[in-house]
This record gives sequence, structure tokens and C-alpha cells, in this order.
Amino acid sequence: MSAASPAKKSTAAPAQVIPMAAALGAEVKCRDVRVLTDEDFQIVHRAALDHLVIVIRGQTLTDPELIAFGRRFGALDCAPLAKTGNEKARTHDEIVVVSNVMEDGRAIGVLRDAEVVWHSDNSYRDQPLSFSALYSLEVPDRGGNTGFANMYLALETLDPGLRQRIAGRTLKHDMTYNSAGDLRQGFTPVSDVRDAPGPSHPIVRTHTDTGYDALYLGRRPNAYINGLSVEQSEELLNVLWSHATQPEFTWHHVWRPGDILMWDNRCVMHHRDPFDAGARRIMHRVQCAGDRPAKSLEGKTGHPRSSMKI
Repeated sequence: MSAASPAKKSTAAPAQVIPMAAALGAEVKCRDVRVLTDEDFQIVHRAALDHLVIVIRGQTLTDPELIAFGRRFGALDCAPLAKTGNEKARTHDEIVVVSNVMEDGRAIGVLRDAEVVWHSDNSYRDQPLSFSALYSLEVPDRGGNTGFANMYLALETLDPGLRQRIAGRTLKHDMTYNSAGDLRQGFTPVSDVRDAPGPSHPIVRTHTDTGYDALYLGRRPNAYINGLSVEQSEELLNVLWSHATQPEFTWHHVWRPGDILMWDNRCVMHHRDPFDAGARRIMHRVQCAGDRPAKSLEGKTGHPRSSMKI
């Protein structure tokens, strides 16, 4: 974990962590993130690991300030330039604009108003992301909530027979389409999932910071479990996805302007609920580099957040 410039000591009350009454998530009350003390940042960082997703409300940040906050969690990943039709909208390499807003007939950001499928960010890369942070500038009056699923819990509650079926297996993560269903530039549609381009990662991965095992599914379209027939892979994946995204494993964040929402891609999946295409939604995102998913022989089950009773 890297650190920003040294923060001043404060005599104010320390940051407060308030768990959500759900399978994951917590609100962190910590005042202005631009001036977090080292002690308060440790509370924020620990909350992200303990609760998988955290929300910090009431922030007013410039892009450089959002970048500085993200860097306290680790080295930032500079996502490849998204094809928005308006490249001037991206003024910092570390910032991804997520928006449905059009200016002069061109999109200012990515993903538009599509209903994004459940996914883990950038699973189609050899080294997917660790943390992602989304900062809200404008949000619709209703809709557009972001849902999260606890993948520690999904694994811990998996039927023993299913757990045995996926033991030691890897999953190919397709890089042909993004999470809004758009074909990426330079790729062609997939006709056989076995031929889809993309890396293979273990279906059960061990979180490098917490030491706990989690189910790691990435996203459903064009996924393929190596070594199985297409029919066997599809059947098993359908069962796993149905299990992992059941409502009791999830929590949905209702956005307000000035929210920072940070989640851990190593142990959650997320998706966006639909909203009125005529409503403006503008978010700025930063994301932290991660490592290659791996399964450790010492991986643990029973993450404390999965059994927390509110």
C-alpha cells in the first residue's frame, strides 16, 4: 500500500465505521478525505477489507484530489483510453468518466445508460484490479443504484458437491465485450466460447491481503470452464451464477452527489440498476492495480463479514 503526502495529526474524533444491515458494505464517516490523517486512513482501508465495499458521503473533489485519495490504497491503474467519441473529456490518464451524458452529439464517458451485468472489474486481464472507486458528480433522482455481491459468502455457502466440481478448475475470462455488452475495438464476435480471447483464472481465488478464499467469476457472457465440454461448462456456470447473485448475498447503494464508493474486486461482483435514459449521470472512477489471481493452499473460509449479524 502506498501513501500520499503525510497528513497532519488531528484531535477530532476518529473515523467511524457503520456496517450495513446486509451481507456486505459499510458507511465510513471520516470528514474530508483530502485531509485524512494516517490514523483515519488506516481505519478507512481496514473497513474496505473488512466490509468489501465502503461509502464515504459528502465529498467535494477535483480529479487530482480523487487521484490522490485513490493512490493511498495502492498504485493506480491507468485504464486504456475509452472510446467515448470525445477524448477531451478525459483530462487525466488515471480518471475514467462513467456517464450517459452527450455533448455535441458525442458521449463524454463510457457505459452510457446500459444496464451493466454482474461483473468484477477487468477480470479479462492477466492482473485484474484490486480496488475500484467511483465518485458521483451528478446522479438521477431514482434508479442507477449499484449492487454488490459478497463472493466470500457465495463460496462459503456453496453446496459441497458443487465445491468439489470446481476444485482446482480455471475459468477463461472473455475480453471481447465490455460489461455494457459493447464489442471492444479490434475484436470480432465469439461463436465458440472455447476460442474466446482472454486469460484463465482459478474459480476459487485467495485474497492476497485477507487470506480468505472467494468465488471468482468475472462476468458471465462468453465465460468458459477449461477442460469441460461447452454444455458442461454452461450448466455449471449457470448454477454458480444463480447461487452467487441471490439477493441475500447482496447490497445496493443508493447514490447521492458527493459519494465515494469503493469496492474490492477480489471478493465482490457488482452491477448497475437501470435508470431513465433522459436523466444525467456523471461519475469519475479511479482504480488500483492488482495481482494475478491465485489459489493458496492456506486459503481460509469463514470471512467475518459473511457471518456478521446486524
